[in-house]
Amino acid sequence: MIYDTLSIEKIVLYAIITIIALNFLWEQVLSFLNRRRMNAEIPQELTGIYNKTEWDRQRAYQKANGRFSFVSESFSFIIIVTVLLLGGFGYLDGLIRQVTENFILLTLIYIGIIVLVTQIISLPFEWYNTFVIEERFGFNKSTKKLFIIDTLKQLMLTVIIGGSILFVILVIYKHVGGWFWLLAWAVISLFSILTAMFYSKWIVPLFNKQRRLPSGELKQKIETFVWNAGFEYQDIYLIDGSKRTTKANAYFTGFGPKKRIVLYDTLIKELNDDEILAVIAHEIGHYQHNHIPKSLIISIITTGVTLFILSLFLDNPVLSKALGGDTPSFHLGLIGFMFLFAPISGLIGLFVNAISRENEYEADAYVRNFKLQDALVSGLKKNAAKSLTNINPHPGYVFWHSSHPTLLSRIRRLATNY
Repeated sequence: MIYDTLSIEKIVLYAIITIIALNFLWEQVLSFLNRRRMNAEIPQELTGIYNKTEWDRQRAYQKANGRFSFVSESFSFIIIVTVLLLGGFGYLDGLIRQVTENFILLTLIYIGIIVLVTQIISLPFEWYNTFVIEERFGFNKSTKKLFIIDTLKQLMLTVIIGGSILFVILVIYKHVGGWFWLLAWAVISLFSILTAMFYSKWIVPLFNKQRRLPSGELKQKIETFVWNAGFEYQDIYLIDGSKRTTKANAYFTGFGPKKRIVLYDTLIKELNDDEILAVIAHEIGHYQHNHIPKSLIISIITTGVTLFILSLFLDNPVLSKALGGDTPSFHLGLIGFMFLFAPISGLIGLFVNAISRENEYEADAYVRNFKLQDALVSGLKKNAAKSLTNINPHPGYVFWHSSHPTLLSRIRRLATNY
């Protein structure tokens, strides 16, 4: 059968809307299953994490977040489908073309407006989540002033870093054409490597204060432990996470001898010394198993595949017209690609999450080398209780979304020495 141009455009448009609708419905099914799971009997290994009052509070917190997610996702779904049906993406392209036809400037302005509008739409939801839900359950420590400053800084970073990368990619595309994806891949890969190396040194200070962990018994224990583990690092830093939230965290960053151990002040407050050492041993386990470079390599490979497929969509007249545009363009091709690529992106996400969960198991197993597995379990339980974590999520939800195994899975793996 031979389709005329208009019917092909409609088929592409309806395909995009179908993908978006199916994704939305699937997410609601997973959320529903997860909510039902909250009423299931708690496995024996997880008893005692919450008392009756905290258990009721945890379920109330999870349900509040579930309702909030449903409202925010439904709103986004309605907005996107409406814009697609009305040809809003093409209409914006036409408006900007009245100002400039310069390829690079046109694309930068177009993407900039899309990012800004997206930020404006999401801002009330972020505000509500921070100052209503997180506030109600005692997690939020951020002030309204700090929230606004953080938002402006994030927008500034998006404009400066994102805009610079996009500008370089556009220049490459203009001069190289169809093979631009190879050079663009190199640019993005270089940026990813630099981010992994210098994130804590360049980006974190824009939002948090980092200081070296003060001298004392805890620092001496950590230094002795890390030295015995044969782990090279630059220093141990304390970050003021408590100015935004009561939730605890820790991470390592960097490569080689420039690695930093970064502990949130909330972690120091909530866990005892052995539990902190167990968390550090877990993070060392990631480095000993080369999880960081492996994850970076996987990310670079998937980026290359994505860029290659993207190169097949750019300047596609059917795709541009399906979005309401009159002229084939880089930016309309990019927007259309993002919608059509969503199923493949989801499958890639499943693969990456599965690897990430196995990495967590391996890092947990490394903790047994120091006989700190009980301390790790204790610390994980404390963190779950403090964060009102859903300790019994639905397996389907975990499989689809989670980069970390469930608390129950981690406890059972540690108990079986697997």
